[in-house]
Amino acid sequence: MAFVIVEEGESLESALKRFKRKVQQEAIIKEIKKHSVYFKPGERRRMKEAQARKRMRRRLKREREMEY
Repeated sequence: MAFVIVEEGESLESALKRFKRKVQQEAIIKEIKKHSVYFKPGERRRMKEAQARKRMRRRLKREREMEY
């Protein structure tokens, strides 16, 4: 669970900014979205495979750019 201690004399805006950064680093929002919808096992597998293909294409593209 993310929490931020507000320092003496610190503005509320900066404390809120630190809190948002901490929530993003801990991937809390991503986890909530992941559990908010139910995917069938086959659908989850297809999504995982699609992500793997996407990562591989991105990696190959970067490697080709590095060769030139």
